[in-house]
Amino acid sequence: MIMSLRRVLERVYAHRLRRSLTSVPRHVAIVTDGNRRWARQMGYADASTGHRHGAEHLDRVLGWCGELGIECVTVYAASVDNLRKRGAGEVDGLLRLIEDACRERLARPSSPWRVRVAGRVDVLPDSTRLALKEAEAATADRPWTLTVAIGYDGRGEVVEAVRRRLVAAAASGASASALATTFSPEDIDLHLYTSGLPNPDLVIRTSGERRMSGFLLWQSAFSELYFCDVYWPGFRKIDFLRALRACAVRRDTA
Repeated sequence: MIMSLRRVLERVYAHRLRRSLTSVPRHVAIVTDGNRRWARQMGYADASTGHRHGAEHLDRVLGWCGELGIECVTVYAASVDNLRKRGAGEVDGLLRLIEDACRERLARPSSPWRVRVAGRVDVLPDSTRLALKEAEAATADRPWTLTVAIGYDGRGEVVEAVRRRLVAAAASGASASALATTFSPEDIDLHLYTSGLPNPDLVIRTSGERRMSGFLLWQSAFSELYFCDVYWPGFRKIDFLRALRACAVRRDTA
């Protein structure tokens, strides 16, 4: 009875929050943090349980974005450090969940999301690279974009973008001194993993941590940042709408 009443009140509050929004971001980026801590909080001994619930929860959040007309979403699935420093069993379990999500949910015909990958796929096992590649191919003609940041490091991305620009300049016969006189932020934009996408209007991080952890460092230079205390699997629609409202208020008063 108490739980039912709580759900009703949350729906009513969510409706009020939705009506209060004066604008909706075009691109939302999310650091989906706190899966392991959520699992411990819920009494699970295996961190993979948290990752599984976190992967499933992404479906709900994408549904909320679809309802609101948010056409670009970027999720931080795993950094290079995560893949290198976490236990082998946990990493293997996380990558299997990502592979399953690509094949069973993201690539399903009813999904409107085009999958795009941002990160160093060379650090991923063959099976994960294949699943991501197949998801990208199967969803290439869909209207909205879901970017999965995996094997990702923001500083490394900028370094790689500069390297690619230098290689392109050398291939065209341009000298280093000539490039130096014309080099601009747009030269880096063109060679980022997210090239062609709008920069995020809003970056949300769950779990209560107040840091970027290398996520979209170049792209989020002018983004609104919102830090939420709940763990990712427990991130509710009202938490999401509060983040959107905070973003709208800041932009309206800027």
